[in-house]
Amino acid sequence: MRTNRRNTMKKTELWPVFGLAAALAVQPVGAAERLARAAADTLSGAEQEERPNILLFLVDDMGWQDTSEPFWKDTTPLNRIYRTPNMERMARQGVKFTEMYASPVSSPSRVSLLTGMTPAAHRVTNWTLYRDRGPDPESPLVEWPAWNVNGIAAQPGVPRTTHVTPLPELLRGAGYRTILVGKAHFGAIGTPAADPCTLGFEVNVAGHAGGGVASYLGEKNFGNRPGADSQPPQAVPGLESYWGKDIFLTEALTREAERQIDTALMLGRPFFLYMSHYAVHVPFDRDARYYQKYVDRGMEPAEAAYAALIEGMDRSLGDLRDYLRERGVERNTIVIFLSDNGGLSAWARGGRPGAQNWPLRSGKGSPLEGGIRVPMLIEWPGVADSGTHCTVPVAIHDLMPTLLEMGRTGPVRTVQRIEGTSLVPLLRGDEAAIPRNRPLVWHFPNMWDAPGDGIGPYSALRQGDWKLIYYYDTGRTMLFNLREDIFEKIDHGENPVQAKRRERMARRLTHELKRVDAQVPRLRATGEWCRWPDGTSYRESGQAARGR
Repeated sequence: MRTNRRNTMKKTELWPVFGLAAALAVQPVGAAERLARAAADTLSGAEQEERPNILLFLVDDMGWQDTSEPFWKDTTPLNRIYRTPNMERMARQGVKFTEMYASPVSSPSRVSLLTGMTPAAHRVTNWTLYRDRGPDPESPLVEWPAWNVNGIAAQPGVPRTTHVTPLPELLRGAGYRTILVGKAHFGAIGTPAADPCTLGFEVNVAGHAGGGVASYLGEKNFGNRPGADSQPPQAVPGLESYWGKDIFLTEALTREAERQIDTALMLGRPFFLYMSHYAVHVPFDRDARYYQKYVDRGMEPAEAAYAALIEGMDRSLGDLRDYLRERGVERNTIVIFLSDNGGLSAWARGGRPGAQNWPLRSGKGSPLEGGIRVPMLIEWPGVADSGTHCTVPVAIHDLMPTLLEMGRTGPVRTVQRIEGTSLVPLLRGDEAAIPRNRPLVWHFPNMWDAPGDGIGPYSALRQGDWKLIYYYDTGRTMLFNLREDIFEKIDHGENPVQAKRRERMARRLTHELKRVDAQVPRLRATGEWCRWPDGTSYRESGQAARGR
């Protein structure tokens, strides 16, 4: 369903569709960049000048309800706690996606965004940091598969990585100045993707292998130790000019992004700015610009610090959009806002753990809605009608083909098979272009760091209004009707009335996993591979030999 606050649709001249789904195919990386550049060369000078700038504003660990802009049918208590006026403004001027999904943790989402692949296909199924070593805790029930703990690589032959043609490389080949400011988290320490410039970014400010932040405070040097031979793995690099100063990391990164916008405009090139905040990830350092007012409202220190992180992030969004207007490029800049996974709930920010994303159940690390449903807003001046709501279920791996079409790269070829679908038709108002029952798949044959509701090794499928979750260690299946029960209180996993639906969805989930050669854990008790969601043997699929 799509609703509009206005009575009439805007008449606009729409850019041509390039048929990306048909054009994406296997091709060596270097050739892919040459093809993208060649495609750009076929456009006239006037057409190249019309290319939009793209600001991709990504937030870390922000929940679906961590905003004063409601993403549900009702305004919730959480919406009344947080203050995000710039998200509200963007929702009035753009399209709000109320059923946007990501992975339950950071690296899988970020890799999907840059590759158009699902985690089952790229096999970066958990968060990365240390070379050749994953963070999965020991399990008494299962042994973890050999997933790609080193992340992705734009060149072949890097052990335990997926060789891909990354989105920034294609946009750069098409003439964009590609800029990353903030968190990267695409590859482990000591591997190529620890440096985002190996993935096609011309500029990298503060991005590295770390997925968190040692400190948000400039007076603490963002966690760096001056003069030390090595720095903590989560210390933010490259911001030495702010060391020792009274500045919060969110503001420092915003200033750096503004400088990069100026450079791109001076060079006369369209820019792709991947503004990737470390906020609102732990630790909940206190942003002094906003913290005290939340304490004065009676909030506990951790809650107040988190609310201040949220407001500081929103201030950055507003500052950058205002900066685009000051520079005269607001009307030719697409702005995309989203989070990389659901909000943290395994450890309480206030109240009892697990209740931080209400009405959604659970949070980060879980396949329940609180862990995977995220806020997304897209503003595309002159194309996407303002004030609209899109309720079609979409996913983060859809953004790569979307951005390629927005950036008018023309047909491209990639090493990897692109699984995402461009959201441009939805932005133009054609919701029938993407069926509501399109299967969306999550695959996490791992264990996240903390125990919590729904956390475990699983695969999941959303199709239409229904979602099925299958756990490899216990064999449990959960089934929910999200239209009737967004709270996921009623589990139909053992309901005989829904047996046929459950079996049908389990078969479809198994089919989707086999199609991309997904991995599964191994049972410790028997040494056998865990079974597929439909109950069939992994060995029988002929894929067990490739599962480790």
